[in-house]
Amino acid sequence: MAIKDWPEGEAPREKLLSHGVKQLSDAELLAVLLRVGLKGLSAVELAKMMINQFGGLRSLFSASERQVCQLDGVGPVKYAQMQAAIELGARISREKLQRGKILSDPDLTRDYLMRQLSDRAYEVFAILLLDSQHRVIQFVELFRGTINSASVYPREVVSLVLEKKAAAVIVCHNHPSGIAEPSSADRRITERLKQALQTIDVSLLDHMVVGDREIVSFAERGWMDKSIP
Repeated sequence: MAIKDWPEGEAPREKLLSHGVKQLSDAELLAVLLRVGLKGLSAVELAKMMINQFGGLRSLFSASERQVCQLDGVGPVKYAQMQAAIELGARISREKLQRGKILSDPDLTRDYLMRQLSDRAYEVFAILLLDSQHRVIQFVELFRGTINSASVYPREVVSLVLEKKAAAVIVCHNHPSGIAEPSSADRRITERLKQALQTIDVSLLDHMVVGDREIVSFAERGWMDKSIP
């Protein structure tokens, strides 16, 4: 049955307008974005098929154009619609965490980092530079690839902090596996960075690890005040 023939109030757009966006399933939200399905498949059924094929929204939205367009009936137009939605979300998040914004809301920081890093297929190590009043100076991606104690260079972090005249920083990186639990290597990196930044009297406020649907904060776990052997 085509969505236009569904009982009144059950079509995804009507449901969104009547009950709010949070009441829609993943497939229904994607269907609103896709707008139309295929012959024999409603937009919701097509959305379910796409999500199932990739094993979830995260994998679907981080897939390449070639991978997405290999699905039956899915072409460049639908891929472009998905990419536009991702970028709009990221830009809204960047506006909220704009230069000069005082970083006093942990949820805002989490939302920003989640949008920036959660859908990457590779690891990214980044730094959020703050002034003495914890106002945002800049968000910078420093390293890409496998993040371990050998690939994160404290001297480059220190150099950037000095260049931007930051007084405090939050470092972060993602786990492409989707599991946010920090590794022992993550804790060693944090200790090395903390020691390096102390030499220039700059505070390392937190190290946040971004997974699929969660972020682990070293500060919230009480690890920032403990030395790692």
